[in-house]
Amino acid sequence: MPRRTILIVEDERSLAEVLAYNLESEGHEVHVARDGRDGLSKARALLPDLIVLDLMLPVMDGLAVCRELRSDARTKSVRVLMLTAKGEEVDELVGFHMGADDYVTKPFKMKPLVARVRSLLRRPDAEEVEAEKVSGAGLEVDRERHTATAGGEDLNLTPTEFRLLWTLMRQPGRPFSRHELMDASRGGDANALERTIDVHVRSLRQKLGDRSETVETVRGVGYRFNENAGGDE
Repeated sequence: MPRRTILIVEDERSLAEVLAYNLESEGHEVHVARDGRDGLSKARALLPDLIVLDLMLPVMDGLAVCRELRSDARTKSVRVLMLTAKGEEVDELVGFHMGADDYVTKPFKMKPLVARVRSLLRRPDAEEVEAEKVSGAGLEVDRERHTATAGGEDLNLTPTEFRLLWTLMRQPGRPFSRHELMDASRGGDANALERTIDVHVRSLRQKLGDRSETVETVRGVGYRFNENAGGDE
């Protein structure tokens, strides 16, 4: 893997140092910020490939930082791995809704976290993806422009939600397993992350509004796109 720039936004000094050591050992250039406002400032200056972002930060919390990152054209596609001591499913949903690409709860083991970082960094950037468009049920996804619309209105999707919708819409009616969707949206090392896909799907459905039923649950398998469901105007 080529050398990448990673920003760690973590106020717990000892944890930040251990994270930095392990990620530098992977060959990456690592920077550290101790609070949310400093993290946002460094993110805008460095334009890193990935941000490891703690949720509970002084000055400005991680959700606010993530929201600001996604609203800025320069940083909207930066991969974000959210770190938090919270473990309730509702907190994961909020984190993904704000734009996190992955979510790890404390305490955690370092090797699995580094594997998740590798997986996120292997994911192709929007500009590396070939020009293609899919549409159905009033939805349209354009990979060249990296846009998604519902009834002509822009959908504010996270990068992972965008790839999920693209994967499902590209083969309407075909059931995808959770493992297949993890591979399609984030690359390899997805075996331990199967439950996470359900959180992403719930967040995606919320954003689809009255077209949420187009993303159907296939019991015992995973999900599929039903272009005959939802409101096609």
